[in-house]
Amino acid sequence: MNIETVDGFRARVAKHSALADPARLRIVDLLTLGDFSPTELQAELGMPSNLLSHHLRTLEEAGLATRHRSEADRRRSYIRLAPGALDGLIPGAGRAARRVLFVCTRNSARSQLAAALWRQVSDIPSGSAGTHPADRIARGAIEVARRHGTDLADVPPRRLDLAAAEGDLMVTVCDNAHEELAGLGGVHWSVPDPLRLGTGEAFEQAFSDIARRINDLAPRVLAA
Repeated sequence: MNIETVDGFRARVAKHSALADPARLRIVDLLTLGDFSPTELQAELGMPSNLLSHHLRTLEEAGLATRHRSEADRRRSYIRLAPGALDGLIPGAGRAARRVLFVCTRNSARSQLAAALWRQVSDIPSGSAGTHPADRIARGAIEVARRHGTDLADVPPRRLDLAAAEGDLMVTVCDNAHEELAGLGGVHWSVPDPLRLGTGEAFEQAFSDIARRINDLAPRVLAA
């Protein structure tokens, strides 16, 4: 048995060991849908903060979860599944929806890309909206979509209150929008804003992050 196989086996054992605890398994079930702050996880699970910290530390050490700072409130952090965390494992419960509505602040990049990518992999309708929509879709979003052969619908940015409908599964792809809409439920993806840097690389990273999340979530959303 070579060293790579040994390391891979040990990593797999660590993941199974971490997931053997019911509370940690529930946390991972939630993270398969989106990103949560520790405060949000504590409210969801009804768990003391010190016990939650222990479980999150165990998940991070096992390579199942990572965390990073919010772009909106720098005092807040978000926990997310590590890339490839569930390779070979079966994720938790899914959701039912009439439509998936992707939301960010300006509805000019991330939410537009997410709605377009969703249409490529699911028959469930998708849409996008913004809490404070811009005048037009960002040029960087149009260009990255074109590079990947993704068709951005010719739909101008729209206000969330005009776009939302009953039966929507709302997915926020922006920390600012998620924190502004706190308490409304749905799913959150903490995707860094590519417009902050405005570079082609930033848009590529956002596109890749959203595409991976879309592919993970789509099989778990059922038509309502």
